[in-house]
Amino acid sequence: MSHTRYAPARQRLQRSELAVPGSNPALFAKAAASDVDYVFLDLEDAVAPGDKEQARRNVIGGLRDIDWRGLGKTISVRINGIDTHYMYRDVVDVVEQAGEHLDTILIPKVGVPADVYMVDAMVTQIEEAKGLTNAIGIEVLIETTLGMANVEAIATSSPRLEAMHFGVADYAASCRARTTNIGGLNPDYPGDQWHEGLSRMLVACRAYGIRPIDGPFGDFNDPNGFLDGARRAAALGYEGKWAIHPSQIGLANEVFSPPAEEVDRAHRILAALAEAAAEGRGAAQMEGRMIDAASARMAENVVAQAAAIQDK
Repeated sequence: MSHTRYAPARQRLQRSELAVPGSNPALFAKAAASDVDYVFLDLEDAVAPGDKEQARRNVIGGLRDIDWRGLGKTISVRINGIDTHYMYRDVVDVVEQAGEHLDTILIPKVGVPADVYMVDAMVTQIEEAKGLTNAIGIEVLIETTLGMANVEAIATSSPRLEAMHFGVADYAASCRARTTNIGGLNPDYPGDQWHEGLSRMLVACRAYGIRPIDGPFGDFNDPNGFLDGARRAAALGYEGKWAIHPSQIGLANEVFSPPAEEVDRAHRILAALAEAAAEGRGAAQMEGRMIDAASARMAENVVAQAAAIQDK
């Protein structure tokens, strides 16, 4: 193990993340009452330009009026990009007027570390001015080729940074990929054309202690397609996936929750290794296979995830 280590960011259960348009406040209470782990109220792509200011007011009201944390939800707001004139007012108004109710800010289309620094500086000043004691986290969307080219540097851009999300739709557009199906696969490509991007972002996240989250699957009438994408992300090491429709929440929770038999096996691995250590052995056998310290680290991840779900 290297002497250089990065402590994990604040850990939150993020198996499923529901996108809710800020322009449709009627959906806020439904999102809060759902089984989703995470909700982000959207001020960006889901809101038409003419509705931006009203959506911002809706989001501030929704943060104040609903006890998101009491309902077991982590609550986030996706602001507009820093290349728009909406962004500064998103940050100022939301944090000044409802910052004590907000867990994280999601920044779209992050391309360089300075994009994160800008929002961090604004949030820090507002928190100090308003006397806010709940430090607001930052999450970023990697959804451009520039962002992917700088993903490792972005991962170290701010101590507030908690998670990175793979925004496949804008990433496809930025790559000029030949697809119009958000998150789906192109049959002309021999495999998964998003694998390289997902893998690179995952490595940056895990190297620097950030949570990796997979983004949307656009066809909510194709649950099998959603499940396929979620399983590929989970196999890589992702912690969760977006839901753009309530029907996708249960699917994401299912995929990113370790099955009972997997949790049981993890506990047995840890017990077997504890017994081996007591006998002065660094490895053991279980079910005809060798297990060692690496097995313990994998088992501990499973047990910790199961415990977080149990405690929700």
